[in-house]
Amino acid sequence: MTLPVVRVTRYVTPLREGGSLPGIVEADDLGTYVCKFRGAGQGLRVLVAEVIVAGLARALGVPTPDQVELELDPEIARYEADEEVQDLLNASSGANLGIDFLPGAFGYDAAYEPDPELAGRVLWLDALTANVDRSWRNPNLLVWGGTMQAIDHGASLYFHHSWPGAPGSPERFAAQPYDISEHVLRGFVEQARDQDKALAGRLGDDVLGAVLAAVPDGWLEPVPGAEDAAALRERYVTFLRARLDGGRGWLPA
Repeated sequence: MTLPVVRVTRYVTPLREGGSLPGIVEADDLGTYVCKFRGAGQGLRVLVAEVIVAGLARALGVPTPDQVELELDPEIARYEADEEVQDLLNASSGANLGIDFLPGAFGYDAAYEPDPELAGRVLWLDALTANVDRSWRNPNLLVWGGTMQAIDHGASLYFHHSWPGAPGSPERFAAQPYDISEHVLRGFVEQARDQDKALAGRLGDDVLGAVLAAVPDGWLEPVPGAEDAAALRERYVTFLRARLDGGRGWLPA
């Protein structure tokens, strides 16, 4: 299943909390989205991680905002006074990532008591995908309609950043422990471990294949040994499969 494709009609405002300078945009489906730009400094692999981990989250019953592919015409940059925004829009012509804007959502804090099983699923997902960005400094969790939503998955799947120089090792990723010392949900280790078998069982090869199919071909940059989109998708599946089928050294303890 591919991402729905919509066209940006207006750039509304930047979100300056993140280093990549995402922005709020409106699109021709009348939706409002947080746009993660292909021209931002982190590159396309961050967008790939966003789509993959969001797909895994849905398969595991972890709420996360819907996503679309946002087609951006750089002509929109002509109407922006901020030179930094202009440069970003001009560098992001084509397909960008849109994440459904959740009106009225508020940031997760210590006053909110999450559903323990859901918190365990989020922790398990972060451990599986090696997400290094879910601390109290930056929880990357929203509360919307009384339910916790996991957002901002781009800091996951670190292994793909080494691919331009080498294919990397699925076995090494499979065995890499996950550090929960600063994780905002580290108090839910028991719930993560209790659900381990059931969660892993949800991520069969068919599910992993469907998750990877949602990544636009144009974001899958060729690397040595994986010169086309199909080969690169298979490489992601290989790394995730290795972690799922390995000795569970990454499981929070």
